[in-house]
Parts: sequence; structure tokens; C-alpha cells
Amino acid sequence: MNALPKPYLSGHYTPVLDETSATGLPVRGTIPPELEGRYIRNGHNPKPGVVPTHWFRGSGMLHGVRLSGGRAEWYRNRWVHTPAFTDDAPLFRADGSMDLAASAAATHIIEFGGRLLALQEVNLPWQVSPELDTVGVFDFNGGLKTPMTAHTKEDPITGELHFLCYSPFPPHLIYYTASPAGHITRAEVIEGAGPSLMHDFAITTDHVIFFDLPVTFNPAEQSGIPYRWNDNYPARMGVMPRTGPAEVQWFDVEPGALLHSTNAHIDAGGRVIVDGPRYDRTAWESTWKWWVGAPGYSTVPGTGMTAYRWTLDPATGKASEEITDDLVTEFPTIDNRLVGLPNRHSYALAFPGSGRTDWAIVKYDNGTGARKVFDLGRDRLPGEPYFVPAEGGTADDHGYLMSVVSDLGSNSSELLILDASELREVAAVQLPRRVPAGIHGSWIPDTDLA
Repeated sequence: MNALPKPYLSGHYTPVLDETSATGLPVRGTIPPELEGRYIRNGHNPKPGVVPTHWFRGSGMLHGVRLSGGRAEWYRNRWVHTPAFTDDAPLFRADGSMDLAASAAATHIIEFGGRLLALQEVNLPWQVSPELDTVGVFDFNGGLKTPMTAHTKEDPITGELHFLCYSPFPPHLIYYTASPAGHITRAEVIEGAGPSLMHDFAITTDHVIFFDLPVTFNPAEQSGIPYRWNDNYPARMGVMPRTGPAEVQWFDVEPGALLHSTNAHIDAGGRVIVDGPRYDRTAWESTWKWWVGAPGYSTVPGTGMTAYRWTLDPATGKASEEITDDLVTEFPTIDNRLVGLPNRHSYALAFPGSGRTDWAIVKYDNGTGARKVFDLGRDRLPGEPYFVPAEGGTADDHGYLMSVVSDLGSNSSELLILDASELREVAAVQLPRRVPAGIHGSWIPDTDLA
């Protein structure tokens, strides 16, 4: 498998060939007994013999670890058995209509309203069981007739779920909210949005923020993901009130791309603050070459992203922006209890670059501007660091970070658990196989599935 020509099918990303289960996993250190639940991570893992034209087109595979009573009870990996996986069903039928169930289901896994949903943004979500078996497509009790983005925002105060549908064809953008009972409570067409790649968005307590940036639909792109950088497309961010009519105030920003927002909030002056790793054109095109395995791709996916902050002032209609750190980072996370609220700390995956030769997990302190780095060493690639709050914690770094680490040197993987406040190892669960590097995951406490 290591001889495959595509970078997303080799090295840390080499697919596994089957589904398996294991129990009674070995543990280094001590698992905090308060961690009662499942860590589940999603990612692209094509079926044996399949070489997709783009990293994002690989079939979704879930990897899960069940923790209880200070023990690692089981590991399981399962493909999401959608029609795209079982029957090679295409997204577009012969008559040109979309089969919204034909999903790779490979980008994210979330819990909402007691359901586990595997997401891929051009399709409907797919529900899976707590044991990772495929249940079926979920359309919010018949209320969702369009695709759903892979990145959602669950409001920690109201409990409602916010998500988007974006499309290269009009209407280009629809904003949704849903209740924990699984019903769509709002669906708004956002007038004025364009055919850009809106992989993520942000919310505050009062606003929704849309990223209408210069990676736009281009049918000439032959990788199967028809988007390219567009120098002629104005870069904008839109701010819309969460209540009332869907009236968006658009802010001109410097050309750039943003795949994952860290968070957004309202500052004391009423301005909207948005944080996230920003790509300039060079960074985007270098990353895209890796995603498609184009000639001259960098051996590291995602080179050149830097932590950024946009300040959008509704009173003046002006935006300002700044680099907040020069490390190459992506996959930012926070304490999800602070989505849309001011957060002191955030976490991210640090890439080789800016003087670094290895991967790492980085922690940022927005109060002091300080950063702390947890180095993993040569040939060890961590995944997105997911924050889990500690019982009785009083700050947004009182908790744990979970990350699946791929180790090429030992051909193995582990679920790493760090103390988030000190950025030190607490425990590591040895997994029974090397887990391919993936994308996004979630910690799901048992209480959320009760």
C-alpha cells in the first residue's frame, strides 16, 4: 500500500483494509475515571482497490474507543455503509438529480439530540449506533431536503443546532437551525451569497457569520471537487442577526481561505471577533496539490496556514485583520461550552513549517498571547485535539485533550489523552492497529446517549 501514487493513500494516510473490534485495550498512564463515554473519529478510507481522485472522495470510516471506569473497554472501526459505499452509487443520478443519501459520510461525526450523525457536506447526514453500526440516513424527520454541511454549531445556551447548505447553483446558501428533538426550526435563503466553498461558518450569541471567500465553483476542476482559487472573486464575510429577517451585512476582507473557524464572539465594543487558520493563495494551492496528488505536491498536507483574527465592526461597516501566530496550524478547537462566547484558550494541530520539523499539538492563551507546544517526536502525527471538560472545572482549559496519534515508526496508533491546562500526557490507549490519519472527531459522554 505504501507504493500507491497518491499522498492521501500512503504513509500516515494508508487505508486499513477491514473492519475489526478489540476489547480490554492496554493503557499507559491512568485514564481519568470521569471519562465515561466514546471518542469517535471520522476520516476517509477508500475500499480496497479504490483510488479516489481527491482525498475528500474516500469512503468514511469511523474509529471508536469506549472508556469507562478508568478502562479502555473496546476499539471498533466501521465504514459508514451508505449507498456510495455499498453500491458505488453516484451523487448525481442519470437524470441529473442528486441522490442526497449517496454520501461518503467521511468528514465529521457529531452527537445531537442523542443521535450520532456522520457528516459530509454535499449530502444528508447518516445516523450510526453507539457501536458504530450504520442505522440509516437522517433527514430531521423529513424537514431537510438539501445537503447539510459537515461543520455545525450547537449553541451552548439554547441547545439548538446551526448548520448550512451551500451550493454552486442558486440558491447558493441556506441557513438552518434545528431543535434537539430533530426538527428544522428555521430555514433561510441567504440572498447575495455566491458560489464559494463554505466549509465552515461561525456564530456569536447574536449573529451568524458566513465566509464568502475566493475559492469558488469551477467545473474545469477535474479532481471531483469542482472548486478553485479565484483571483477575481471579492473576499467577504457576512454578519447576520440570529433573530429577525435574514439581512446580511457584508464586510470586505483580504483575499484568503478559511476551512475551519476557531470561534467567534462579540467584544465589549459590539464588534464581531472571528478567529481561525487562514490560507493565502500559495498555501491553498499547495494544500490542494496534496489533496489531489498533483505533480509537485508538498509531502506535508496544508502548508502555510497561520492563526488569524478578523474584527468586523457593524457600526462602521469596516473590517480589520491580523496574524495572531506564525505557526502553521489547522483543526482548531475550543471548549464547546463557549461556542459563540469569549474563550480564553484554544487548541490546534501544528504542522511542520515555520522552523518546525515535526507535528505537534499547540495551545493558545488569548489573554496573554502565549502559546504552549506538546511535541510528539519524529514520525508521529496527531489528529485534531478534541477538548473534554473536567468535572468541576472552573476555566476553559480545565479538562482533557483527546487525539488519535499515528506512529509510522512502530506502525501503531494510540488514543492520547492530555491534561489541557498543563499540556502533559495523562494516559494513552494502545489501539490494536495503526489508524490512518483522519479529519474530525467527537467525545460523546454516555449521558448524551441516555
